[in-house]
Amino acid sequence: MSSSTTTMRETMAAKWAAAKPLAIALVVGLVAGPIISGITGYQIRASTAQAAARAGIVEQQAAFCAERARASGSVTGTLDYQTRNNLARQFAVMAGATTPDPDVVYACSTKLST
Repeated sequence: MSSSTTTMRETMAAKWAAAKPLAIALVVGLVAGPIISGITGYQIRASTAQAAARAGIVEQQAAFCAERARASGSVTGTLDYQTRNNLARQFAVMAGATTPDPDVVYACSTKLST
């Protein structure tokens, strides 16, 4: 019985010796892979994606707001800050909303200044 145990141990030792470099490479890859891809910019965090999407939405809504304000007949290029802000606040309310988004009001007011 001891010779079969010894043979099994030798067989397992030989299999482990063959698989050990692959196991080490797997562990190193699992640890280093996310770090390297994060440093090189291939990973996007959820918060970054949400911020980019939010910025795009605000920009689009501000463009609608500015065009609606200009179409109302107000001369937007000569308005002072407070008047521009009030005009933006009036036209920044989007369909389905009851109050204007402050980010849209700011962006719309900035667009009206040019």
